[in-house]
Amino acid sequence: MTPNHINSVQWAQALGYSRQACARVFRDGGQPSDALSAFGLDVGADVIDWARTVELIADTLCRRQVAMAA
Repeated sequence: MTPNHINSVQWAQALGYSRQACARVFRDGGQPSDALSAFGLDVGADVIDWARTVELIADTLCRRQVAMAA
């Protein structure tokens, strides 16, 4: 599901990058919290699965673009 405030093409690309990064962490035996910490995100207890982790990382990638443009 694409958030309303993000370009759908940008969201699809961010999801791809996020999935790739999470796959590498998973392959190396890491946990979702390890993937989040690699992107400098707060490791909360509410994130327990990979699907939510992928979405959080993709959202972070999209927000960084908006912040730099402003």
